[in-house]
Amino acid sequence: MYNKLKNLILIIAFVVPMASYGQVFDPVKGCVVDNNGKCISNTLLTAVPFLRITPDARSGAMGDAGVALSPNSNAMHFNASNLVFAEDQSGFSFTYTPWLRNLNLDDIFLLYVSGFYKLDENQAIGGGIRYFSLGDIDFTDQQGGSLGTGRPREGEFTVAYARKLGDKLSASLSGKYVFSNLASGLQVNGVDINTASAFAADFGLNYRTKTNLGGYKGEWSYGLALTNIGSKISYTRDNIVRDFIPANFGLGTALKLDLDQYNSLTFALDFNKLMVPTPIAKKILMEDGTLKDNPEWDKDGNKIADYREKSLFSGILGSFGDAQGGISEELKEVSISFGAEYWYDKQFAFRGGYYYESSEKGNRRFFTVGAGIKYNVFGIDLSYLIPTSVIPNPLDNTLRFSLLFDFSVFKADGAQ
Repeated sequence: MYNKLKNLILIIAFVVPMASYGQVFDPVKGCVVDNNGKCISNTLLTAVPFLRITPDARSGAMGDAGVALSPNSNAMHFNASNLVFAEDQSGFSFTYTPWLRNLNLDDIFLLYVSGFYKLDENQAIGGGIRYFSLGDIDFTDQQGGSLGTGRPREGEFTVAYARKLGDKLSASLSGKYVFSNLASGLQVNGVDINTASAFAADFGLNYRTKTNLGGYKGEWSYGLALTNIGSKISYTRDNIVRDFIPANFGLGTALKLDLDQYNSLTFALDFNKLMVPTPIAKKILMEDGTLKDNPEWDKDGNKIADYREKSLFSGILGSFGDAQGGISEELKEVSISFGAEYWYDKQFAFRGGYYYESSEKGNRRFFTVGAGIKYNVFGIDLSYLIPTSVIPNPLDNTLRFSLLFDFSVFKADGAQ
């Protein structure tokens, strides 16, 4: 049973990019429809979607918000430009996220390790390693014969440099290497499967300013992050069609208020949009109920959807205006994350949040809750996800945790 579920994950990884081939677009309703004429999801499709999984428990407890949050080492994932505003000189974190634990699969997980070091008041460097394991899978042919056992896995290695451009503004540039080994060495329908790989970059901006709101001193933070801007990848040697990785445009803001000497409250709001082509339906529903071929699906006649053949920058720049349903569909491709965080004496934290995605673009919707504790050199964050849509979430009923370390404490003690 477990092996069948894992094989289903791999099937989705290879087949999902082809899923829109049978879709039908209704110009009147402005959406892709099913056989009953009801609007259905037209999800943006990419390879290596694990790059967009929120890796840390703090943001995971705040509805996945993090573009403009007060920084720790996990800012490497959201917006590395935050690092130069960190209160600590250095930091290190380790996060373990069980995957599909609700299905009793205990060998599928995501690991994330990240760290940073402030060179001085104006510069910081950081690094991160992400590893996604799908456990052990017994591969079989169409007749059920054994093809051996494999260990599908994916990973990312990232380094970043951040610098202040002024007292309130900072910028960052990150470089990363991504690999995806799902079934390397096997053949699917006579096609050899290889390990896919890509090089990518992140760019971030962060602006922070002091404020006074309702008599409480605080800080406003605004962030912009362009992440996973990189080469398209392929799992086959022919490279006839290469798939986009999940390039993302993120905007975020956060407001931290110091209620008194011991209590503080933070609110965070993020907007995210994948910068990849919107899938184009192969058929169009006419007013008389008949179907006709969509002329925009395959203009060059090579039987491959044109949106999948776009170049990297054509796909990214065109992603803000290529939806069949126009601006209304483009707006539905924006996901919203909202979170709140309460700290007592900078030692105990309680968090909550909500994540929203349109029903026509994936329909992921869930509440999140969590807590954190920090003492001297050591900290721990916990988060829990509560789904509110009918779409199952891989983190349903799953507790994930992050460990954080501040090694600069030892240096301060030594200086004394």
